[in-house]
Amino acid sequence: MSFSSPVSEDAPSGTTVAVINVKDSDSEKNGQITCSIDSNLPFKIQSSLTNYYNLLSDVVFDRETMSEYNITITATDSGSPPLSSATTLRLIISDVNDNAPIFTKKSYSAHVAENNEPGVSVFTVSARDADWNQNARVSYLLEDTQVSGSPASTHVSINSETGVLGVIHAVRSFDYEQIKDFQFRVKAQDGGSPPLSSNVSVKILIQDQNDNAPQVLYPVQTGGSLVAEMVPRSADVGYLVTKVVAVDVDSGQNAWLSYKLQKATDRALFEVGLQNGGIRTIRQVTDKDAVKQRLTVIVEDNGQPSRSATVIVNVAVADSFPEVLSEFTDFTHDKEYNDNLTFYLVLALAVVSFLFITCLVVIISVKIYRWRQSRILYHSNLPVIPYYPPRYSDTLGTGTLQHVYNYEVCRTTDSRKSDCKFGNAGSQNVLIMDPSSTGTMQRIQSEKSILDEPDSPLEV
Repeated sequence: MSFSSPVSEDAPSGTTVAVINVKDSDSEKNGQITCSIDSNLPFKIQSSLTNYYNLLSDVVFDRETMSEYNITITATDSGSPPLSSATTLRLIISDVNDNAPIFTKKSYSAHVAENNEPGVSVFTVSARDADWNQNARVSYLLEDTQVSGSPASTHVSINSETGVLGVIHAVRSFDYEQIKDFQFRVKAQDGGSPPLSSNVSVKILIQDQNDNAPQVLYPVQTGGSLVAEMVPRSADVGYLVTKVVAVDVDSGQNAWLSYKLQKATDRALFEVGLQNGGIRTIRQVTDKDAVKQRLTVIVEDNGQPSRSATVIVNVAVADSFPEVLSEFTDFTHDKEYNDNLTFYLVLALAVVSFLFITCLVVIISVKIYRWRQSRILYHSNLPVIPYYPPRYSDTLGTGTLQHVYNYEVCRTTDSRKSDCKFGNAGSQNVLIMDPSSTGTMQRIQSEKSILDEPDSPLEV
């Protein structure tokens, strides 16, 4: 009579799936009908009215376990022999978003080499949803977790598109020396309504790369001061002079260090321990050995490619400190030149040379100029005019007389006249040589008058 398909999987037990009407044309006992179904099916049949039967659910459905049922209903009469007929119903169970996404692993871990390129794919996670269609569409999100005090999104990102795999990308380049590992959580969410989700922990392990050279801690390399290790001349074979101490901030084999003697003043006198960096004597120290000994030790790591650092060790072979001072006064200037100092010395030499050449050219030019002037005056026919200084008069080499004016002026404020008085010393004395007589001189006295006009300044 009626049949409901599909039926939601969240339908309660006892839900009516179908109403069945069965007819038999016989009468009495031959017309009495009994309906039945397979006992293995989660259904039952109940008689409601004469010749009417209800097909009911006997359990709560689970689409993820059984998505459909083929139900065969058999109607049998009570005659002898009994007659029967059957019909089959195909029942489909519709999906309900009752399952959250489930990750394929309980936790994930991945290894990423440091100094990676930002944006590179580092790992994938996967989650599946047992539901169907939209309820099974999974998207991936980063949960709001902290990594070294910063949000996880500043370190990694994950594609938010719906899919089976969630691809995790590195947002920045990782540095093993700053962060060796970090952990965050990824959430998988389906597209149902309301959506269901689950999360998983992901741990990223940073793999070390050999990107750091060894660092020498001792002996300390100072720029200006001198540091030297003393070895007495009575030292025996195997005497420990000093020990080179170095570290490498990398890890693993990238931090395994080896020490080698690269250069030495006397290679037959010292050796360096390959693993511990200890400097020892390999023979007896003699009086012939130089006081000043310079050793260059190279420290290498075991990375690929390997990185290295060099250190200079100054050794003084002496029995007393005064002997060391007398020999090491110029140690700081020993065979190792500073590039800047060399540049300044060359620059100073160039400047001095330039100034010397310039002065030489100027002196030669002045000499040539004076020589040419003397040659021009020597070949000229013009008379030579002697020069006499002002205020002096020539006396044929007998001396000079001063040329001085001396005035004395008197004037009143209410007088329209002005008086000007000349003293004896106020005259102008000029001595003129008489060409006819060498012993007689004529004195000429010239006097000046002063005119005074009313309301006018004094004029001489």
